[in-house]
Amino acid sequence: MKIAIGSDHAGFDLKEHLRAFVESLGHEVVDVGTNSTESVDYPDFAEKVAVEIITRRVDRGIMLCGSGVGASVAANKVPGIRAANCEDYYSAHQGVEHDDMNMLVLGGRIVGSALAEDMVRGYLAASYTGEDRHARRLAKVASIEARSAEFKAMQSSAE
Repeated sequence: MKIAIGSDHAGFDLKEHLRAFVESLGHEVVDVGTNSTESVDYPDFAEKVAVEIITRRVDRGIMLCGSGVGASVAANKVPGIRAANCEDYYSAHQGVEHDDMNMLVLGGRIVGSALAEDMVRGYLAASYTGEDRHARRLAKVASIEARSAEFKAMQSSAE
């Protein structure tokens, strides 16, 4: 598989570790940055990973920030992205199997390298099952996403 990986400054060290780990598993890695621990803004890099996914230049993505929360929020603003901040092996593979998760988000200040490796291994090995119940739920998620203009109008009228 071809995997995009990105981080902000807080996730940089773990990103560097995981880039090498993903390559050792036989995957091709597209590193979208950042390239140091100098302070940067996580939305910029979450968007870069997301764009790699939605343009199908990569199969999946991995994004790291300090907690994983901000990067998840930012990535999920991109239509077609299903990003989740995971902190355990089960969620990392189950997110793909049931929810067709295409971006794994990790907190560089939250998880250690051994746990991160386990989660990445599970995430990359998992496949979406396509079971009826999961497909039905994903169709509902897509419907919510498709109504984004409607939600923006609601927000504007409430202001």
